[in-house]
Amino acid sequence: MFEDRTIGSPSRRLVVRIVVGLMLLVLFVQLAHVQLFSHIEFGKRSEENSVRPIMQEPVRGYMYDRRGRLLVDVGPLYSVTVTPAEFDMQRLSLLASILGMMEKELSDRIAQGRSHSRFLPTRVKRDVDFETLSALEERLFLLPGVDYQVESKRTYPSSLRSIHLFGYVREISDVQLARSGDIYRQGDFIGTAGLEASYESLLRGEKGFQFFSVNALGQVIGSFEDGRNDRVSKEGFDLILGLDLGVQALAESLMADYRGALVAIDPSDGSVIAMVSKPDFDPSILSGLTPAQTWSRLDNDPSKLLFNRATMTRYPPGSTFKMVLAAAALHEGIIDEKFRIQCTGGFRFGNRIFKDLKVHGSTNVVEAIQKSCNVFFYQLMLRVGLDPWVKYARTFGFGQPTRIDIREETAGLIPDVDHYNRVYGKGRWTQGYLVSLGIGQGEVGVSPLQMAVFAASLSNGGVWHQPRAVVKIRNKRTHREDEVQHSSRPVGIRADVMEAIREGMRRVVEEPGGTGYAARIRGIASAGKTGTAENPHGDDHAWYIGFAPYDNPMIAIAVLLENAGFGGAKAAPIAGAVMARYLQSYRGVVSPLEERNVVSR
Repeated sequence: MFEDRTIGSPSRRLVVRIVVGLMLLVLFVQLAHVQLFSHIEFGKRSEENSVRPIMQEPVRGYMYDRRGRLLVDVGPLYSVTVTPAEFDMQRLSLLASILGMMEKELSDRIAQGRSHSRFLPTRVKRDVDFETLSALEERLFLLPGVDYQVESKRTYPSSLRSIHLFGYVREISDVQLARSGDIYRQGDFIGTAGLEASYESLLRGEKGFQFFSVNALGQVIGSFEDGRNDRVSKEGFDLILGLDLGVQALAESLMADYRGALVAIDPSDGSVIAMVSKPDFDPSILSGLTPAQTWSRLDNDPSKLLFNRATMTRYPPGSTFKMVLAAAALHEGIIDEKFRIQCTGGFRFGNRIFKDLKVHGSTNVVEAIQKSCNVFFYQLMLRVGLDPWVKYARTFGFGQPTRIDIREETAGLIPDVDHYNRVYGKGRWTQGYLVSLGIGQGEVGVSPLQMAVFAASLSNGGVWHQPRAVVKIRNKRTHREDEVQHSSRPVGIRADVMEAIREGMRRVVEEPGGTGYAARIRGIASAGKTGTAENPHGDDHAWYIGFAPYDNPMIAIAVLLENAGFGGAKAAPIAGAVMARYLQSYRGVVSPLEERNVVSR
């Protein structure tokens, strides 16, 4: 038996005791830290070694037209996954050859997944074709940790090419991922434009999870706790649009050879019956995983395929804007229906002559709308003045976004005093700048959507409805269809003024001398206004706005054809055909406007 003196001197024994004490203290501190502060983190890591969550992607919501016909569907999309903890990197070359990928690209994606979790499957390739999937199935026994998931991608059962309305879904970007919190993971799909983006939170659904027990080698040995912790995925909500499939298909075909846009609206509630932007492309190109070169081709196309001309263009409306000035003059009492102006085919102001297409002689406001007399509105603009004209333009919603539910749109431009002072300098512009505004020329800029909403307000006697593509949302969990809320307001113009303007528009189509004869609908009285907007960069733009039937309007429309010339010859027949197609489907149906008694007689 050793005595204390055999170990060493007292000073050495003291040093040993201090060292051992410090080591024990460090161990106790570490143990306390693990127990008190890190138990959650290490518990999760331990659980990952014993439990593997497999995410179940929800089925994205569908889109239907106003009659319940399917517009936007979902189909299967196959994605190959790799669980880093199970995958043998010596098999990297084999997997890369099957998937048609570069080894470095595949390795990087596996490494990215490993940085998130070694035990969770990470997508390495999406949207593989059936041939590749079959080749993978045959070699799965050689590739531990490799599997595939069935996800969904958009399909389009109809022939519609309404990409600017429907929008599209793309793999989430790093920027979007950083903003999304915990809702999305790398590789998820997200609505990026159009209705897909606007209603993303409703369309996407909720992810589900299945939990499996795994052994120390990462092999699945069965369901974890008999599935008591599993969470079933929940399908996204469906969108029911105001769109009419047949009308939209006809509109797209009639616009196929033009650049421009067409928007048709239900005057009773602002729902969009048709919306076309040309040129466009097959939406299935952006279904599933879009190759970088395909996206680059679409994005850089000189015809601006991704640009929505229905909501984003800002062109002078030409003569289709004359009704704004007529409303201002009549409602303010500056003129009445008996007031006449002598049209000699031109109007001299200062040292400039503003031309008309023909000599109209003595003309009142209704006849001026019917015959599109420029001289009448040149002079009327000077009588009304800039501020009232601006006021009434804004009353009809111009110069501001309509707040339609596809997000992307222009506010347009209604030039006011501040605009002219800013652009030309205070005191450096004259009344001569205003003359062209009277016929929708000069610096005024509008979108086809704004013009369709304007036509709808004229048709229903003076109610402005916020336009909306989606009218109802179908909740698959409650089996309810909820109406999409929208705003409406009266434009505040007297009924007799609206009736005079409507009568002028009726004569445009239905009476001799009207410029919109080509928009006539057999057996149904309609109303409209043609416009030919001057374009300093090329041929004139053709416009037409209108509505039908005249007495109980069910559809209002705006058509813009870039560089197509005279609106009465080009845009009017397209508008007439589209309105006729819609009304043909509803023969014998009472107009909602008649039921609500909106039109003031």
